[in-house]
Amino acid sequence: MSWTLMLHGGAGQMTPATLTPAQVEGATEALGRALDAGAAVLAGDGSALDAVEAAVRVLEDDPHFNSGRGAALTHDGIAELDAAIMDGRDRNAGSVAGVTATRHPVSLARAVMAHSPHVLLSGAGADTFAREQGCEAATQDWLVLPERRAQLEEMLAGGGAFDVDMKYGTVGAVACDSHGHVAAATSTGGVTGKRWGRIGDSPLIGAGTYADDRAGAVSCTGSGEFFIRVGVAHEICARARIGGMPVTEAARAVLDEVRAMGGTGGVIVAAPDGTAAWHFTTPGLYRARLSSEGGREIGVFGESPGAA
Repeated sequence: MSWTLMLHGGAGQMTPATLTPAQVEGATEALGRALDAGAAVLAGDGSALDAVEAAVRVLEDDPHFNSGRGAALTHDGIAELDAAIMDGRDRNAGSVAGVTATRHPVSLARAVMAHSPHVLLSGAGADTFAREQGCEAATQDWLVLPERRAQLEEMLAGGGAFDVDMKYGTVGAVACDSHGHVAAATSTGGVTGKRWGRIGDSPLIGAGTYADDRAGAVSCTGSGEFFIRVGVAHEICARARIGGMPVTEAARAVLDEVRAMGGTGGVIVAAPDGTAAWHFTTPGLYRARLSSEGGREIGVFGESPGAA
C-alpha cells in the first residue's frame, strides 16, 4: 500500500516582499530535511506516528520556524513551548504546554501519551515530567535567538497589541502510512508577547491537532484563539466522517468559518485513503508533501488550495 506525508511550517504574511531570498531558501531547505526524515520512516514500513514525530523534530531544531529553537517569546522574554501528537489508530494523544527546558516538545508530548495516564501537561509539571522521562533538555540560552528577542522588543515598543495578521511559524506534520493509519503532530512557541500563561490551539486535541483513522489527520497553524473556538481540527474530521465531505472541501469550509469570525491560518490534512490536502487563508504557507508515488513538493507562496 501507498503512504503520504505532508508538513507545514506556519501560515501568515509570507510574500516575496516580506521574506528575503535567504529566508525562503533556509525554510524550504529545512522543510526538505524534515520531509526526508518522515519519508524514511514511512518508506521503511514505519508508522504514521513515528513519521510525524521524526519530521517535526527536524523543524523544532530549525530557527526559521516558531517552535523549539527560535520560538516566539512571551511578554517576559521566555520561550514557552507547546506541542501535541495524536495516533489515529486508537485516538491516543499526548500534549504539553508552556514547557521551557525541552529540546523536542513533540517527543515530550509523545512521552505524555505513552508513559502517563494524562493527555495534557503544562508548565512546571510538564518540565518535571520531561526530566523524569529523560527527554533531551535545552536551555533558554539555546532556545532563544537574538532575532526573536528583537521582535519582542519591537512589539513591546509599539504597545504590545496582538496582531492576528502576524507571521506564524508553528510547525506540523500529518501522515498516512502503508497500513492506512493516520497521525498528526504540531509544535509551536505561540505568539510573540503572549501573557498570563496563554495557550493556543496547537496543543489542544481537536483544536490544532487531531487524528482519527475513520476520517483523517489534521495539523493547524494560524490565529489560535479562533481555531480553538471553532475546534478546527476535529471539525474537519467530523465533516469528513459524518458529513461525507472530501477532506479538501471540509478544510475549505471550516477555514471559511474561521475567517468569518476574523481569524486566518492554514491546515494540512491526510486521509486514510491517501488523499492529502492543504488549505490556507493567508498570503503564504510554508508547506511540503511527498508520497510513495513521488510528487515531492515544497512551497511558501502561491494560492490555496493544494490537493493530491
